[in-house]
Amino acid sequence: MNTHKIGRLMAVAAVATLSTASLVACGGSDDDGDSGDSGGTDVGVILPDATTSPRWESQDRPNLEKAFADAGLEATIQNAQGDTAKFGQLCDSMINENVKVIIITNLDSESGAACLKKAADAGVTSIDYDRLTLNGGASYYVSFDNVKVGELMGAGLDACITEAGKTGGNIVYVNGAATDNNAALFKSGYEKALEPKIADGTYKLVGDQSGEWDATKAGEVFDQMYTANDGKIDGVVSANDTMAGGIIARLKANNAQGKIPVTGQDASVEGLQNILQGFQCGTVYKNTELEAKAASDLAIALIEGDEDAAAELATGSVEDTEAGKDVPSVLAEPVWVTKESVKTVIEDGQADAAEVCAGAIADLCTENGVPQ
Repeated sequence: MNTHKIGRLMAVAAVATLSTASLVACGGSDDDGDSGDSGGTDVGVILPDATTSPRWESQDRPNLEKAFADAGLEATIQNAQGDTAKFGQLCDSMINENVKVIIITNLDSESGAACLKKAADAGVTSIDYDRLTLNGGASYYVSFDNVKVGELMGAGLDACITEAGKTGGNIVYVNGAATDNNAALFKSGYEKALEPKIADGTYKLVGDQSGEWDATKAGEVFDQMYTANDGKIDGVVSANDTMAGGIIARLKANNAQGKIPVTGQDASVEGLQNILQGFQCGTVYKNTELEAKAASDLAIALIEGDEDAAAELATGSVEDTEAGKDVPSVLAEPVWVTKESVKTVIEDGQADAAEVCAGAIADLCTENGVPQ
């Protein structure tokens, strides 16, 4: 398992914004979600896609844009749209534009590492954002405590099963993509939370497969588990809300929605709606505004050559298990959200009440104190 030496996000809040000058020049978004060319840039950001989770475009992009604007950084934010070739082209373009810092969320460690090596060869400082690139050599890593994310899912599922009046039963894991290092960290977390109760016989693990961060794939995987166990499943760890949606669709097909607790992650609009309807028992909420602010503050320190300020921010580290070394890291704290705390995501501005509370969900929002 990966070893963390985790610094509190307190360090991020404690470091004052280091520069507040010009407005960010991210440009408008084109049809595939890319930002327009802004000319000379301080920071280049490559997001991975717009399908594995809606957070990349609905949360990370606007939060990064705001953080860079507030910091006076000129930045361009592009989306690789799940295409490793496009990822490489965007990386080459940013390096050729002489960005001072490149921030990437890789699609896989191999293509991510190729980009980071080119950046290093060109003298460009790099930050892995949200997802560590194994053997990539990024200068810094900004993310959440991803083992803690998994622990919250595992503990959350346990609590949901108990609240449903059960003392144990069969559980299954629908994991993230094997190409994503975060998926391994999440799994290590929910295994840590649930293994003691599996060991003592409270729970029996009857399924453990990847859903590839895809709703359809996750639904198919769950359907196979459900059939193999004659429908006798009492809880599901789904590693994110997108996959939870696919699993819930299969539960609906079996008239079992709301009867089997399902976890999630990302506090997506769909995930929050499923929680309010009782189809999903909870989600791990990661306030990406905090993550974006940390990345922006770190980028400023690196651009200004202020190694002391960078060190103050990167108070933790995460092990790159393939390279055998620790990467200086800034790690934010995730939060478990249930029906009673959906309002927190809205109040933080990380989800739009008009979207979450649309149609029949409006009454459920009112019942649960969600501001509209």
